[in-house]
Amino acid sequence: MTRKYMAEPFKIKVVEPIAMTTREQREEAIKRAGYNTFLLRSKECYIDLLTDSGTTAMSDNQWAGMMLGDEAYAGSVNFYQLEGAVQDLYGFKHVVPTHQGRGAENLLSQIAIKPGDYVPGNMYFTTTRAHQELNGANFVDIIIDEAHDSASEHPFKGNVDLNKVKALIEKVGAEKIAYICLAVTVNLAGGQPVSMQNMKELRALTQPLGIKIMFDATRCVENAFFIKEREAAYADKSIREIVKEMFSYGDGATMSGKKDCLVNIGGFLAMNDDMLYQKATQLVVLYEGMPSYGGLAGRDMEAMARGMYESVDYYYIKHRVEQVRYLGERLEEAGVPIVKPIGGHAVFLDARRFLPHIDQDQFPAQALAANLYVEGGVRSMERGIISAGRDKQGNNYHPKLELVRLTIPRRVYTYAHMDVVADSVIELYKQRDSIKGLEMIYEPPVLRFFTARFQPLV
Repeated sequence: MTRKYMAEPFKIKVVEPIAMTTREQREEAIKRAGYNTFLLRSKECYIDLLTDSGTTAMSDNQWAGMMLGDEAYAGSVNFYQLEGAVQDLYGFKHVVPTHQGRGAENLLSQIAIKPGDYVPGNMYFTTTRAHQELNGANFVDIIIDEAHDSASEHPFKGNVDLNKVKALIEKVGAEKIAYICLAVTVNLAGGQPVSMQNMKELRALTQPLGIKIMFDATRCVENAFFIKEREAAYADKSIREIVKEMFSYGDGATMSGKKDCLVNIGGFLAMNDDMLYQKATQLVVLYEGMPSYGGLAGRDMEAMARGMYESVDYYYIKHRVEQVRYLGERLEEAGVPIVKPIGGHAVFLDARRFLPHIDQDQFPAQALAANLYVEGGVRSMERGIISAGRDKQGNNYHPKLELVRLTIPRRVYTYAHMDVVADSVIELYKQRDSIKGLEMIYEPPVLRFFTARFQPLV
């Protein structure tokens, strides 16, 4: 059918050739990679949807800013540009640059967590939970139950269940809660947003008890777009106004600039608390660099500052979300099981329903991702039992969501590429009964999904 879609709000000035491979070449490549799409080489991928982290196409304005890098060891002009952007757009007082988001997670976990503390969050994220647990915290999932149901159409599946928060406070006491980690949007739930109303209510519950709210702000602009779409009170608000209000209900944030700041590397830890900031500046010197550059060159901070302003442009974010939605709607119309509502950065295939004949302990999402690469040269990512990892006793977590993430890089692919992806997934869905499970033949001790290796079950 003929469908309408929003044209790109940009024009293409530089192009990069991409790989055109045969099925035989892809079969050999995935075997060599141990059936782990992370271990494929980028030149072997036709359409690379592994992640939207650092895969952004930067603008001419950002590239121009790169030429203005002040590489002074301390007090770089570009740091003050970045600091000003964070204060202006997000409203936080202090900024500590880091090499990327997990650098900020590391700093926050070390300065805010004591062994035995609890860190409630609206669903875990892999590196975030790893840093929290390595510093002695107990992660507690406080997301609403609908988030674990891929078919639920709840408009804000990233919301916190306030009753779960109250129950945890009653059980362990407010003093044992290091902070609440509030992700906007929630990646592993399918890129699902948190409503402004939920943020207000969470703040009203926790502030009198002295419990801090620290945002995982990685995809905050996408969250703001959904608020504008789905909360009537914000229909006439600008993305910039919504972002600023969102962060007014928190005490700080970790940011992977490689997503909504539209850069290829970088991140920061932001906060309002002076004492916490001093601790962060002491620790960043050990792990990253001077407090005024962290792990970044001046040019990288300049590109991030400029990207932050570009990200709150309504037409940019509208195109981004609608391109993701276009792919999801094509798959949904063909009967392919996906997480609904369609998220802001990716379409998530429901591997449980796609491959019901494969037991979760045979890694259906990993098998699906490997077979999708062979089918169409499309690289995607497992987000299920392998990503969930093991508990402290060494047992596999068995998450309710067993997903494959088709993650759309920002300003990189066209709608024609989305059609190629859709066609590949739909064709694979027709052949789904022929797909076999996998067994793990190598497992690293931490964050196994990055480097684990597999082989097909006979």
